[in-house]
Amino acid sequence: MLLAPMIAVVDPCLLLPEQPVQSEDNRADALTRSCIGPDGSAAQLVESTLAALQPKGAQPEIPLVGYTLPAPLLQLFRPDSDGWVVDSERVQRIVRTIRDTSRPVILYLFANHFATDAPLETELAKNPDNLGQTRDGPMGPSRYYDSAINNWTFASTQTELTARRIQAASALLEGLCGLPARDIAKIRGITLLGELHHLFPDFEAGMGFDSPYRVTDYSPQSVMGFRNFVKTEFRNIEQTNRTLGSDYRSFDEIQPPSRDIRTEPLQRYTEHIDSFAHGTLPVSGWAFVSQAPTRAPAWVHIYLNGRFVGKTPVDKGRQDVLAAKPEFGTANTGWRLNLDFRQLPAGLHRMDVFLETSRGQLASVGTREIAIMDKRQRTPTLLPQIPLPEHEPLSSAVQAHIDQPQGSASYYYNPLVPLWHRYRGLQVAEYLRFFDTAVRQSCLTSTPRYTHQIIPFTNPSWDENKFAVQESLSRKHTGNIRLGVSLYGDAAYGSAFHRWYVSTGHRGYGITEFHPLKAMSMNELGHTLDLHASRGAEFLSFFVEPYWQGQIVNRGHNLFSFDPGNKQFGSDQLYNAAQQYLAQPAR
Repeated sequence: MLLAPMIAVVDPCLLLPEQPVQSEDNRADALTRSCIGPDGSAAQLVESTLAALQPKGAQPEIPLVGYTLPAPLLQLFRPDSDGWVVDSERVQRIVRTIRDTSRPVILYLFANHFATDAPLETELAKNPDNLGQTRDGPMGPSRYYDSAINNWTFASTQTELTARRIQAASALLEGLCGLPARDIAKIRGITLLGELHHLFPDFEAGMGFDSPYRVTDYSPQSVMGFRNFVKTEFRNIEQTNRTLGSDYRSFDEIQPPSRDIRTEPLQRYTEHIDSFAHGTLPVSGWAFVSQAPTRAPAWVHIYLNGRFVGKTPVDKGRQDVLAAKPEFGTANTGWRLNLDFRQLPAGLHRMDVFLETSRGQLASVGTREIAIMDKRQRTPTLLPQIPLPEHEPLSSAVQAHIDQPQGSASYYYNPLVPLWHRYRGLQVAEYLRFFDTAVRQSCLTSTPRYTHQIIPFTNPSWDENKFAVQESLSRKHTGNIRLGVSLYGDAAYGSAFHRWYVSTGHRGYGITEFHPLKAMSMNELGHTLDLHASRGAEFLSFFVEPYWQGQIVNRGHNLFSFDPGNKQFGSDQLYNAAQQYLAQPAR
């Protein structure tokens, strides 16, 4: 497995103006001179940064460390009298970086919703055809932590945004293909576009199950595409109506679901959508057992009307719980079980949640009464109950909470919603395949290409259907693009990702972003890295800050960078652990 830290060389080097600005800082001037001019590149900055992470005296016989080189595609343009043209100097700085660095590299063709302050981005954002649309229209800019977000669309590939992405990628690939074969061979993999998924308003705070429910994409092209998708799923409109319980006279009448039956009038029941309308509801929350007798996780047991329906371990990351209760000392307090309610009878159901902290002993966490509703919204009545198993109240050593379902929650199943989510997911996968075509047409056609995707279902408090990424994680829908995933929290070191991965049929994967969100010792980090290598990881990337002549480069630092000066999420200790790991003899 190649360790390929993602070094932030873009702002302090690749995007510098061609004419240096003189300063009184000789060290900064030396960095600038290395970046610009006829032979300027980020090569020296890459080596300077990695030398701090893995000093040459400690480097093993077989180097473990390469690097990930981000190439911000929309920053590779400059205004011209004829419009926007590719900035050949910026392209060549990236090319020369790979040429002048001896290490293997993962090339990151970056152009997703995270803004790079490129002037072209401002122009593209003025055209609503480039923007994702909720039912309320095109989405404006937003933020995620301290980063600006452009809510780009991928419902259509026939946009100027797409054309510019392809234009920049093609120009960069052409430049790279002009290198000698020995330099081209350094490129061990290419990641495509970055985390690509559907977006929604209030991106930072809106990832959960709260209403109102707003997702993309409702553009005219997307609506038409959805109708065609439904048409391919069924032989005719009669079969469609039998399956959906609808009364469409033709496929032209089909509209994506976009309204909430609780608060808005519907012309047809199939217009209803919320976080649960696809037919499953999350039973989720958190629990912490102080002085737990073993290191094994506790289990949550779910009963419905007195009958056992499933259990789930308390092992999922909840950074929000740790932030509120730092005395827990761990974020792995989350639990979640997805309950399929499509076949449940309409009526009031009593749900009981128990915590099993020792074998066979159950303690009551709480009870929720939920309503499974029919199309007519008839008043539900309580269904028959059977006695619950023997249980006790929670002890003072346990803290626990049920987040979902909320009290007196109501649930409506709309069979059109799963089709809508699947179609939205296919939009993501199809856009990736379209962009991948530009790479395949270059000399790098045989270089492994990876997605750079999130896996939101590992976060128990997120509504993964808002992102619609499942199809882009599937071998069936991404063709020859390999799996590349960003792993944060327990997904980085726990068993949940591996359990999912072995069920996918993928043969190898790349870790495009890695952060455990907690401090680790050298042994803990090394064990985690070795596990990923043994399970098929081909490269692993984590953010690092650039270092020049032994000092950190002054810039806006990444919240998730492994760095001695970054105490967020134990990042300083992770940097030290990585240093110690890389000082070990080669395995």
